[in-house]
Amino acid sequence: MILNETYPLANGVQVPKLGLGTWFIDDAEAAEAVREAVKLGYRLIDTAQAYGNERGVGEGVRTCGVRREELFVASKIAAELKTYEDAAKSIDETLERMGLGYLDQMIIHSPQPWSEFRVEKRYFEENKEVWRALEDARAAGKVKVIGVSNFLQDDLENLLSSCRVMPMVNQILLHITNTDSALVDFCKAQGIQVEAYSPIAHGEALKNPAIVKMAEKYGVSAAQLCIRYVLQLGAVALPKTADPAHMESNADVDFAISEEDMETLKNMERIANYGEFSAFPVFSGKPLA
Repeated sequence: MILNETYPLANGVQVPKLGLGTWFIDDAEAAEAVREAVKLGYRLIDTAQAYGNERGVGEGVRTCGVRREELFVASKIAAELKTYEDAAKSIDETLERMGLGYLDQMIIHSPQPWSEFRVEKRYFEENKEVWRALEDARAAGKVKVIGVSNFLQDDLENLLSSCRVMPMVNQILLHITNTDSALVDFCKAQGIQVEAYSPIAHGEALKNPAIVKMAEKYGVSAAQLCIRYVLQLGAVALPKTADPAHMESNADVDFAISEEDMETLKNMERIANYGEFSAFPVFSGKPLA
């Protein structure tokens, strides 16, 4: 069963292959969502400072009835924090807000502040400072796994040029019709585990006739096909939901997509519009694409 499977990271830590994404889950509902997920067998719970639900997620982790060391709790440093001091302070604040003694994973949410996402200014030097704060947090035992999110190859190369500890994960938007194979291959070559957020394309994959048709071929739902797709790319899948029925269905992915169909899915016409999710939620309205 996929919920019992893990990937080994560069430092030997095991990360579950399937986790619960909590983007757009209200803080007041997050604790119950976490408890339901853990009850079903989920062990990886992913949140972020920007999601505004760290408190609720932390409550869920503390009250779920499973020992803390059996869970893998992940959060992200807000994209706007680009100094050592601000990043280091935010890590401590996350731990306090969540009521936890340590995090299993902490990553930089974006190489640039959301209002400047994918623009000319790259924040290379600033990201080195934020990375230094993560390295120090790891050395202090506050965090086990450190990494990044939404980083392109040159963003990663910037950190690799001077880091004491290399990034262990890169969490990216990865789904059928949106597969940056070059970036995925670069991460693999560097020993950086890819994590896929929004593997169901913010729900838009469920409306895509070609994806639905392929799912029918395998006797599964479009969501299950999407999750299986990123798993077969070797990525961690982080579908977001507060619905226990969806959590259970999302974990029922013990089937295999053929190599031929994987190629077809990789090369499908890109989903051009994510609907209400076409802009980062609290992230200055910058487009996801």
